[in-house]
Amino acid sequence: MDNLKVIVIGAGMGGLTTGIALQQAGYTVELYDRVRELRPAGAAISLWSNGVKVLNQLGLSQEIASIGGQMDRMAYYSHTGEKLNDFSLLPLIERVGQRPYPVARTDLQQMLLQAFGAENVRLGMKCVGVEQDATSVTARFENGSTTTGDVLVAADGTHSLLRPYVLGQPLDRRYVGYVNWNGLVPATDELAPPTSWVIYVGEHKRASLMPIADDRFYFFFDVPMSKEKAQESGELRAELEHSFAGWATPVQTLIQCLEPDKTNRVLIHDIEPLETLVRGRVALLGDSAHGAAPDLGQGGSQAIEDAFVLTNCLKTTTLSVADALQHYEADRKERVADIITRARKRADMIHGKDPAKTQKWYEELKYDDGTETIDGIAKTILTGPLG
Repeated sequence: MDNLKVIVIGAGMGGLTTGIALQQAGYTVELYDRVRELRPAGAAISLWSNGVKVLNQLGLSQEIASIGGQMDRMAYYSHTGEKLNDFSLLPLIERVGQRPYPVARTDLQQMLLQAFGAENVRLGMKCVGVEQDATSVTARFENGSTTTGDVLVAADGTHSLLRPYVLGQPLDRRYVGYVNWNGLVPATDELAPPTSWVIYVGEHKRASLMPIADDRFYFFFDVPMSKEKAQESGELRAELEHSFAGWATPVQTLIQCLEPDKTNRVLIHDIEPLETLVRGRVALLGDSAHGAAPDLGQGGSQAIEDAFVLTNCLKTTTLSVADALQHYEADRKERVADIITRARKRADMIHGKDPAKTQKWYEELKYDDGTETIDGIAKTILTGPLG
């Protein structure tokens, strides 16, 4: 379809990538966000090869490579410092045809803003309602203004205000069962090798270091706890010192060198797989459509896949906007439901929902030469829209 005007609500990773893809398809794009200043949620993200391939397709291969970390190996250690395994990720990269890029969210956001045109993002515009008829869709904003177009993309995140409109009812997020702390620190040999993703596991917890650009590590800690306890946060460093007492020296070094006021503390939630992703001329995209636990590292890449598939459906389906969005839903619904389900299952396994299963995983890590891990990651990547 030609000459469409598309309204995108949400200027996060999914919304910006959608805006870029739609612009390149020749469509008029209006992009709105409720915030007055764009600041990414979270410190960094592991952008796996399926997401990177879409960015390559959009002409951003050099840009994403320049801000991505060099991650050549992956290693698991016990919480006391015993090396469980250490293997190269190059067989994975060769198999899927693209390197993954751990990347600071600020760097990624700036890259996408530059590609879309930061001046084209309209901030301080909270979309509070949607109306549509046979020929158009209208977004209504809190300040009383409206805009009308042919398609509306609801990329307004995990707390989506537009998801209830598409579903016809509200949807509560589900607490996955653990708290995550994350941030950035300078890369040093005392913490981890500069091109390795290092993960310490034990006591149903994790501590992880992942290389990103400019000689930095993206770190995270995971601790399972009840929702009631999770909501009672204390002083951040003291909380981590208590939760990771007795862990290996690099973990203790990390706790001491992180900056508490620049470290995020997040109660991890997901949503149930949705029965529908579209309503007429309105499509859910990114976390509004499939908020998942981060345990597969696929949240960002799935939003980027959404953008690619949605744009292709609009470009290649000539019957109607609604028909194009039905094709988008058919293409994405099972894929993202599978990601949500597998991420939830992995979160449970990592964080001791069944302690015997978690202990079995710890034992299996000692005998994993990387084959099983790489097979799992490769399968997720190769079933994406660009293979």
